[in-house]
Amino acid sequence: MAKIEQAANVNLVSRISAGTYVKGEIISPNDLRIDGKFEGSIFSEGKVVIGESAEVNARIVCVNADVWGKTKGSFTVKDILAIKSDCTVEGELQVRRLIVELGAAFNGTCKMISEQEYEKAASEMRTGGQHQAATSPKTGGKE
Repeated sequence: MAKIEQAANVNLVSRISAGTYVKGEIISPNDLRIDGKFEGSIFSEGKVVIGESAEVNARIVCVNADVWGKTKGSFTVKDILAIKSDCTVEGELQVRRLIVELGAAFNGTCKMISEQEYEKAASEMRTGGQHQAATSPKTGGKE
């Protein structure tokens, strides 16, 4: 019997198109595809795809990720991070499973993590733990 695969609902995929520049924070329960430029942090309860034309400088926490473009920063991935041929990844990887294709460039560190370590990082992103305390460095919080 043939296996029937469900098609992803394209309306549930967020997208940053080529030629678009976004700076900030993305929190999404769905998949995300970036083909433009992004700088900031991303938390996705789905898959993050960094397209061939993308340039990303971010902290990314997600379930799965495919990298085809240029990325700097950190990845915390619950399941599989796939670094595709001809892409460039610089930074810190914390993953359960890693696929690096021939021709990919990876410069940085990689730590294999447990599901509990992923859940801790995801919890921090959900609750805003990536933000610094709201104190001024110049006044020590006395404003």
